[in-house]
Amino acid sequence: MGQPAHDTTTAESQTPNTSTPAEAAPESPTEATTPSPADAPTEAAPELTGAAAMFANDRASQHLGITVDDHGPGWAQCSMTVTDIMTNGHDITHGGYIFLFADTTFAMACNYPGSITVASGGDIDFLKPTYLGDELVARGHEVIKQGRSGIYDVTVTRGDDIIATYRGRSRTLPARK
Repeated sequence: MGQPAHDTTTAESQTPNTSTPAEAAPESPTEATTPSPADAPTEAAPELTGAAAMFANDRASQHLGITVDDHGPGWAQCSMTVTDIMTNGHDITHGGYIFLFADTTFAMACNYPGSITVASGGDIDFLKPTYLGDELVARGHEVIKQGRSGIYDVTVTRGDDIIATYRGRSRTLPARK
């Protein structure tokens, strides 16, 4: 996952990419070649900020296989495949995993570069069950942002079926002193 690919700054002017981008396989450290000093980059890689920085340290979401397909200020799209560890005693996906998935997408949408934004609350409605092996997509967008507070909606789908809707409330923290 890299920096946001879009320069939009308001939810009203955004057009999130809802198609699945072609994914390039990242080069593993064992396959990398050591560049010679002449091949070394002259500039350091840009420091991750906002959603990219937050996700880089989000071990819980990464452990569950959640991927960030794309994001920009005020919106995000993530994917997750239901694994056996995520199913409950009814052989359906435990609601807590669906909530976590939607909440991760919400976090990607509300963490603008340069800000640290956290959830002040969130609610979810489960509409249909999901099962082992289901591929889920969550799309979140900013409804409104006023000052340090915001409201974001996330729709979780399996194919054409909406399986859950989530509403998150955010609070941007003041800069550290």
